[in-house]
Amino acid sequence: MWPFGLKALGGNGWTSVVFSGRTVQLAHIRRRADERPELVGWESYPREGSDLDVVKRLRSGKRLGAGRCTLLLPHGQYQLLQVDAPAVAAEELRNAVRWKVKDMVDFPVEDAGIECLPRAAGARAGQIYTVAASRSVLQSWVRLFQDAKAPLHAIDVTDLAQRNVSALFEDKNRGLALLAFDDSGGRLSFTFQGELYFSRHIDVVTADMANASVEPGALYERVLLDVQRTLDNVDRSYSNIPIARVLVAPPPGAEKFVDYLRENLYQPVEMLDFAKHVDIAKVPVLAKPAAQGQALLAIGAALREEGVAPA
Repeated sequence: MWPFGLKALGGNGWTSVVFSGRTVQLAHIRRRADERPELVGWESYPREGSDLDVVKRLRSGKRLGAGRCTLLLPHGQYQLLQVDAPAVAAEELRNAVRWKVKDMVDFPVEDAGIECLPRAAGARAGQIYTVAASRSVLQSWVRLFQDAKAPLHAIDVTDLAQRNVSALFEDKNRGLALLAFDDSGGRLSFTFQGELYFSRHIDVVTADMANASVEPGALYERVLLDVQRTLDNVDRSYSNIPIARVLVAPPPGAEKFVDYLRENLYQPVEMLDFAKHVDIAKVPVLAKPAAQGQALLAIGAALREEGVAPA
């Protein structure tokens, strides 16, 4: 479940660090028995100077160091691949998958960090998702935090951060589609019983959506067609997983896009509201659902479960 665990550490929550375009975001989630997870804090800072300077400022400002820290690997620095599961023992799976993806990655597979994700119930028989990243990329982030004398206990990926959010909103025995946007593009993910079974990248970034809100026209239609085709494909390929609804986290300023989808999709469409499943009282700036899209990945990364797999 954990793409790239670094070390085990106790505690009841995670602080996430998300480098995105011109900003760096932090979110801290605290887990509480029999209660909603609590968003203790969320902050966004300008990404000024080098990334080393940024992490040093976060450490010196005591934004890091109080608990477990996970870094979200930016889009483009890893690959999420669906492959046929090798018929091997569980302890041999990662190495067997490594050679299956050797022609699918754009870096030497011998130097790749490989993690296999749990197979979602109802997903295609014999197929699994795997995350692959260059060891040099992973090591560069580890060295960055080491040089800044800041803690780093795991490195995660955007698709799984979004999965963590989606899992909170699922209805029992029903799949959920979640559409969100950031500076790297849009992601339409599908989860069932807490696991990811399909994910699609959409080449439309946050700024595009916000700028199109006055005259949505062609851009909204383009995204709609991508969403419709993906929903149709998923419905055919995973017909045993009924999709309850499409949840949307629009970028700030693009709230009209949710109404546009409602008018053009046959599935129920809702705007994501973290307050339904996360206690966000300590972060009033995110009280309105329209403001939450920008924080989705940071919150999702901090919603990691408690364990950490070996590196």
